[in-house]
Amino acid sequence: MSLFITFEGSEGCGKSTQAKALWRKLSRLSIPAELTHEPGGTPLGNQLRRVLKRRRHDEISPLAEILLFAACRIQLVTEVIRPSLQQGKVVICDRFTDSTIAYQGYGRGLDLETIKKINELATQGIKPNLTILLDIPTQKGLGRKQSTTNDRFEAEDIAFHNKVRDGYLKLAAREPERWLVIDATLPRARIGKIIWDRVNQLLNKHHLSLQP
Repeated sequence: MSLFITFEGSEGCGKSTQAKALWRKLSRLSIPAELTHEPGGTPLGNQLRRVLKRRRHDEISPLAEILLFAACRIQLVTEVIRPSLQQGKVVICDRFTDSTIAYQGYGRGLDLETIKKINELATQGIKPNLTILLDIPTQKGLGRKQSTTNDRFEAEDIAFHNKVRDGYLKLAAREPERWLVIDATLPRARIGKIIWDRVNQLLNKHHLSLQP
């Protein structure tokens, strides 16, 4: 059986590092796994990523922004996520629908019901089995970023990032069975062990692992 795991968190939380570490561990155990990310992961998604992430002289309206993210997601689900799940793989995605709710909903202030409908259309019914939230104080996370000159989201003010973090915590509180919330200030190896312990429980439940 397949398994879909997503990583979420605000800027500088270390989710990309942990997503790659999990993918490497699964690969070492000969468990078929696919690592992907949002926005991007497909040729179209990578083009739209540049539009969405780079700082611009003009403004992208919040509604246009969310629809561009949705276009990336539809393509990623169609080309990568759904086929990989159908092949019985563990799919690890660095950001997914919860990022849209946190950033465009809580951060930008778009209507949450509208976002829900857009996400439902974009995901084609696919939901994560596990979502890992690496939670970090806003100032500390932004302080980890070495270059913020070209990233639109990193360049947002502290109030925006505080709203994003608050949004993530609210989402996790509503679905505790799906979310694993980890203190992202813990040592990297400790975070990795917490993640692996939870993932391995799911692997055994889905009969994908015979090793501890």
